[in-house]
Amino acid sequence: MTQKNKEVCIELVLKLSGTITVLTTFGIIWVLFSESFSFFKEVSIVEFLTDNQWTPLFANKRFGIMPLISGTLLTTAIALTVALPLGLSIAIYLSEYAPKRLRLIVKPLLEMLASIPTVVYGFFALMIVTPFLKTILPNISGFNALSAGIVMGIMIIPFISSMSEDALRSVPKSIREASYGIGATRLQTSFRVMVPAASSGIIVSVILAFSRAIGETMIVAIAAGQQPRLTLNPLVPIETITAYIVQVSLGDVPHGSLEYKTIFAAGMTLFVFTFILNNIAFWVRKKFREEYE
Repeated sequence: MTQKNKEVCIELVLKLSGTITVLTTFGIIWVLFSESFSFFKEVSIVEFLTDNQWTPLFANKRFGIMPLISGTLLTTAIALTVALPLGLSIAIYLSEYAPKRLRLIVKPLLEMLASIPTVVYGFFALMIVTPFLKTILPNISGFNALSAGIVMGIMIIPFISSMSEDALRSVPKSIREASYGIGATRLQTSFRVMVPAASSGIIVSVILAFSRAIGETMIVAIAAGQQPRLTLNPLVPIETITAYIVQVSLGDVPHGSLEYKTIFAAGMTLFVFTFILNNIAFWVRKKFREEYE
C-alpha cells in the first residue's frame, strides 16, 4: 500500500469516527425530544417549569421540575465551592513551586481520584462524611446535600487541578521570566501573571468539572436522599435530576406510562440546561482568551 493510499484510509477512518459521533449525538437528542414531546402532550410545559412540587410517583401527581433543578444546582454549587479553590491551589503549587520529581509523583496520584467508582464515593459520603458532619452540625439529616456536595467536590478536584496545571505550564516561559525581571515575587507572578495568562485553560477545566458534577448520579443517589424539595438548605435531604432518573429506571414504574415519561422530560431539561451553561462558559472563555492574547 502506497503512502497516498494509507493517508486516504486514515482520512476515511477519521471521517467515519466523526460521523458516528455526530449521529450518536443526534440520536440522543432525537430520543429525548420525541419522548419529551409525548410527555408534554399530557402535561403543560408551564406547569412543568413553574410548579414548585415534583410528585409524579404519588397519588396527587405534580410535575414541577424546580425542586429537582434546585437540588442539582445546590449539590453542584457545593462541589465547585470545594473543588475550585483546592484544585486551583494544587495546580499553582505543582506548576510554580513543586520540584519536578514531586510533581511527577503527585499529579498521577491526584488523577487516580477520577478513576475511583462513584458508588465508592457515595458510600464514603454516607458512612464517613455525614457522621463527621453530625458531630459539627447535630441538626443535619442522615441524607443531605452537604455531604454529597463535599464528596462530589473531592471527586472533581482532578479535573480542575490537572487541566489547570497543564494550562499554567503551557504559558510561555518568557512571560514568567519577564515578571521576575521586573522584580515580582513568585507569589505575585503566580497569581497576577500566570493565572490570568492561563485563564482560558482554567475556565475549560471549570466547565469540565461543572459538567461532571451536574451529571453525577451515584453520589447524590446514595448520600443526598430522594426527597424533591425546593430549598437552598444543604442540611436536609434533596433529590437531583439524575437521582430521580435512577429512581424511576429501577423498574417499578410501568414502561410507557406518564410517570415513566417523566425521566425523558427530566433528561431533556438537564440537557438543555447544561447546553446553555456550557455555551455561556465557552463564550466567557473566548472573551478571556481575546483579552490576554
